[in-house]
Amino acid sequence: MSYKKESHLRSIIKGISWRIIATSDTILVVLLVTCLSGSCSIDDALKIGFFEFFIKLAIYYFHERIWQFALKDAEVTKKQTLYKTISWRVIATTMTFIISGAILDVFGEIALYIALIELFSKFILYYLHERMWLKLPLGKIRNFFFPKKNH
Repeated sequence: MSYKKESHLRSIIKGISWRIIATSDTILVVLLVTCLSGSCSIDDALKIGFFEFFIKLAIYYFHERIWQFALKDAEVTKKQTLYKTISWRVIATTMTFIISGAILDVFGEIALYIALIELFSKFILYYLHERMWLKLPLGKIRNFFFPKKNH
C-alpha cells in the first residue's frame, strides 16, 4: 500500500482507537491470569487498564511519529508492518510487565504471565489494526472530525 505522511491528529486518533482495543484486551488478560491464580480482581484489572491506557497512548504516539519518519512516502509492505508490530510489542509488553507489577505490587509470575499472554494476543490485534489504518485514506479522518465550511 502506498504510504504518505500521517498528520499528528491522525496519529492521536489512531492511538486512541488502538488503546481502546488494547486496553480491553489487557483488562481481560489480567482478569484471566488473576482468576486462574486464585486472586481474581476486577479492581486490579481496571487499574492496570487505566494506567496502561494513558501511559501507552503517549508512548504509542512517539512510536508512530518515529515510524512516520522512517517510512517517508514509501510503499508499506506486510513485512514492514510486521517489523513495526515487533518493535511496538517489545516496548508495550515491557510496559505491561512494569505497570502490572507496580499495580499488583509484585514483579513475579503473575505480571510475567500477563505480559506474555498479551504479547501474543496483541501481536495479532496490532498487526490487523495497522493494516486496517493503512486502508483509511489520509485526510478522511481530519475531514470527518473537522469538516471544511463551505462559503
